[in-house]
Amino acid sequence: MRCVNRVDCSWSRPSEAYRIIPSGGHLSSGFHQCPLSSLSFRSSFVCCSSSTSGPSDSNPESSSNLSYSRRWQNPLPRRRHPDQIPSSRIARDWIDSDTTPVSQASERFTVVSYNILGDGNSSYHRDLYSNVSVPYLKWGYRKRLICEELIRLNPDIICMQEVDKYFDLFSMMEKAGYAGSYKRRTGDNIDGCAMFWKADRFRVLERENIEFSQFGMRDNVAQLAVLELRKSNKSRKILLGNIHVLYNPNQGDVKLGQVRSLCSKAHLLSKKWGDIPIVLCGDFNSTPKSPLYNFLASSELNVMEHDKKELSGQKNCRPTKVLETGSKSSNTITFRSFCSSWTKEEIRVATGQENSYWAAHPLKLNSSYASVKGSANTRDSVGEPLATSYHSKFLGTVDYLWYSDGLLPARVLDTLPIDVLCKTKGLPCQELGSDHLALVSEFVFEPDG
Repeated sequence: MRCVNRVDCSWSRPSEAYRIIPSGGHLSSGFHQCPLSSLSFRSSFVCCSSSTSGPSDSNPESSSNLSYSRRWQNPLPRRRHPDQIPSSRIARDWIDSDTTPVSQASERFTVVSYNILGDGNSSYHRDLYSNVSVPYLKWGYRKRLICEELIRLNPDIICMQEVDKYFDLFSMMEKAGYAGSYKRRTGDNIDGCAMFWKADRFRVLERENIEFSQFGMRDNVAQLAVLELRKSNKSRKILLGNIHVLYNPNQGDVKLGQVRSLCSKAHLLSKKWGDIPIVLCGDFNSTPKSPLYNFLASSELNVMEHDKKELSGQKNCRPTKVLETGSKSSNTITFRSFCSSWTKEEIRVATGQENSYWAAHPLKLNSSYASVKGSANTRDSVGEPLATSYHSKFLGTVDYLWYSDGLLPARVLDTLPIDVLCKTKGLPCQELGSDHLALVSEFVFEPDG
């Protein structure tokens, strides 16, 4: 049954921006044999609050059910920013690209993709957080960590997934100078996707929401928006996409169909505005080296060569299994026929065609993290983070920032080594407000883009 009071809306009323000034202090360069309470390593960005006090239960959050449109030395180049003084025990490094051309600040913009863990999901799926202290699951505590992290990052664009308290977030982000837009999932679901952008840097030219239920692909949604830089010597526009792909690993046909549809609609909207460059953010619920990841990177996939239940690679990511194999899951692609595992309807959903086994999308995409060389402590063999999400039943990467021609990644905020994540025993924790890590990339327009 579809919720009858579901609406879509966009908020574009910015208020005066304010700054969060972090406390001073220095971090140790090592953490071997240290308890979590003194965990630290060299970094140039503090990813969470400097407060070490526990959460308070005195600030209950109202619910909104409406919807709206090691020792560790990194040899790679890094940059310390004056507003990113280390003040927390868990911190992350900026990794600079060695191939990005020099450009003016006005030609650069920073994008965050962040699955913030919906409040409802943290309660309903309590088995995933059996190692997490109950106070650290409370929305009031997590909201503060998430918003403080984002304000320290000071990105130009934020794409969030699993948002079910949009107004809580909007009230804080608006004060920091952001406008926003929200799209709730269809059906009886209470979470959705949200975009925020700095109102003094971008104007919105067009927005489009995708309800996959209209195509027989469950209740997930996606957002598209055409954004234009307000202050630039050239007319600079980007097409921004935000998606939370279906989780269920057994429904690879639906997962593939959702990704294919997003790419196709993003292509059409980009063409409409003059082939503008594209950034696709989200929780794609698929791991690196999986067929679904390869579909995004290569633009095509023969579904008959794969079991639909293995398209996303998620079944190989139980924490015990990942740690036993040293974070090197194979996800080997085989080329035997799986004709008997696909029905005609599943083929239609996956490929968008009745009589074709090939799924295709029209975009030429690259992953910003795979494009910027990182440390072996944090990256896998294809360059993606070893883990962007960690709870009792999953340790691996499912979040990505994809970009098209016309843009280049100038730097990315590196993720955390597996051993650092494991010391938390599971996310969220005292220092991190979600079971996912925020992915952050600064992009620059290509000189001829």
